[in-house]
Amino acid sequence: MASTPNKSNESAESNGPINLDAVHTALASVDDPEIHRPITELGMVKGVQLGKNGVVEVGIFLTVAGCPMKATITERVTHAVMQVPGVVEVKVDLDVMSEEQRGQMRQTLRGKEDKEIPFNTPGSLTKIFAIASGKGGVGKSSVTANLAVALVQQGFSVGLLDADVYGHSIPKILNAMTPPTMVEGLIMPPQGNGVRVMSMFSFKPGGIEQPVAFRGPMLHRALEQFLTDVWWGDLDFLLLDLPPGTGDIALSTAQLLPQAELIVVTTPQQGAADVSIRSGTLAAQTNQKVFGVIENMSSFPCPHCGEPIDLFGAGGGKSVADGLSKTLGTNIPVLGNIPFDVRLREGGDTGEPLVSAFPDSDAAVVIAAIAQKLSAKPRGLAGMNLNITPAGR
Repeated sequence: MASTPNKSNESAESNGPINLDAVHTALASVDDPEIHRPITELGMVKGVQLGKNGVVEVGIFLTVAGCPMKATITERVTHAVMQVPGVVEVKVDLDVMSEEQRGQMRQTLRGKEDKEIPFNTPGSLTKIFAIASGKGGVGKSSVTANLAVALVQQGFSVGLLDADVYGHSIPKILNAMTPPTMVEGLIMPPQGNGVRVMSMFSFKPGGIEQPVAFRGPMLHRALEQFLTDVWWGDLDFLLLDLPPGTGDIALSTAQLLPQAELIVVTTPQQGAADVSIRSGTLAAQTNQKVFGVIENMSSFPCPHCGEPIDLFGAGGGKSVADGLSKTLGTNIPVLGNIPFDVRLREGGDTGEPLVSAFPDSDAAVVIAAIAQKLSAKPRGLAGMNLNITPAGR
């Protein structure tokens, strides 16, 4: 890792009042757009030279030669240094880290060579919600993606793991289609609409139409790698878009992230509700908590007379909540009833989530209210294993 440059590799020719320490302070305010840590902390500052006539030259190490964020890094560095009094022009020279430097950066980020799930470490404050459904077609992925964006809009740091390995759709919904950057075995997830996204889509050379032929053990390993090898950073929330049903991924999620709470998505139709109850009932066998139920595609007002139209029936969400409450022996609430809105589906096709494109729509307002319920639970250490042994034992 490159150390912060000292006086020996800086020019003595400075123009007037430019303060070298002020330049370094400005650089310390620049975060890498993928890792979300200061570039000074990551060893990305190669050197600083104070030239004549207010010109400052800054050398920056990129993690890899084809870094997709080099333009963003250059822009951020330029903007930050231009705020220093006396600076008239900033020249950014880009270089690439050596293998040794990348290895040291990984050590800085992880602190250990052995792989572990960061969300399971003592002291992790990330709240984890696994979004489940009994069957496909209930809009679970669209709801999950919009919930993630709504949480970002409320000021939280959010990651979304597309755990539906076979039917991954989150990257397109959130417009996070760029491939991740690899740094010494660490995967830097792409972002879409402010959400850090990881999906099997990124690892398919054949594109979105290429099928994934994984058996159970391979599915478990893929999910585990998404949790151990991805640099998620300090997240307030991690959402998982689970595949429909109670198969391998649902069981692996319970094993790998035992603190994850389930949210069950259903439609008003009784047939969908009956199946959704099974996905929530699995929590009794995996010792997980069901946080609540979301009813999607609920009634919406007739555009002509204003009367509610129950396009897919009524009462499914309450039926699931009541059924789970009885089975699990605890009160499972309905977190919200999202009215049917064709723009929710359209936003998934265009990469413009409803909560961003139409924040004042009835459906977006309900989704934002659900997100507030998720964030209302304190981000704290209650119920966590802190790996502390009482005195005297």
